[in-house]
Amino acid sequence: MKITKALTRLNGPDSAPVFLLLHGWGSNEYDLPDLLNYCGAGSADYASLQAPIAYGMGYTWFGDWAHEGVPEGASLDVQALEAAQAIDTWVSENIPANRPVVTMGFSQGGLLACHMLRFNPERYAAAVSCSGWLAPGAMPGDEELKALQRPVFYGHGSIDDIFPAADVQAMSDFWAAHSKLTEQIYPGMAHSINMPEMRDIQRFLESNSFVRPQIW
Repeated sequence: MKITKALTRLNGPDSAPVFLLLHGWGSNEYDLPDLLNYCGAGSADYASLQAPIAYGMGYTWFGDWAHEGVPEGASLDVQALEAAQAIDTWVSENIPANRPVVTMGFSQGGLLACHMLRFNPERYAAAVSCSGWLAPGAMPGDEELKALQRPVFYGHGSIDDIFPAADVQAMSDFWAAHSKLTEQIYPGMAHSINMPEMRDIQRFLESNSFVRPQIW
């Protein structure tokens, strides 16, 4: 698996974070950059990657799934590892090693945003997962990640029925133990993103000094 296309803006100073944007099932690299305007990062540098596998009118990170772009069990572990390896290779080839990288993704991309911290805990500074879930198998970086306590934001809707409740709980439990977790559940929201979530992401990014606080 190889990343061959990305939408990027990489003009900032070495100290400024790069937001690594990972889209969901059937979407593309144009899906997420505009969301940065709604979470205080509108002028930030970013790299929005196109998933390598064509699917319908868009692309997918996982080529085999149980339902609706959602692999499970050992299959998910294998496919998440393959995707993480491809993403990490692209990052190492295209983003200077001294620049902090904050991962942000939705659905499949939400899983991978957090999975990158498990794959390479030293490289990734924080993760924002919108409606993601957890690859269940252990990763070599998990113990190091627990010691580092990276900031992680996990937002999801109260009526999101894409994943079983046990999968959502597993995501919450893992990141509560392995990170400085901020979790928000949005009443009445299904498998989506809403404006309250974007405002919470902005507060998360501000509180961890990834964006400057805005005065309204």
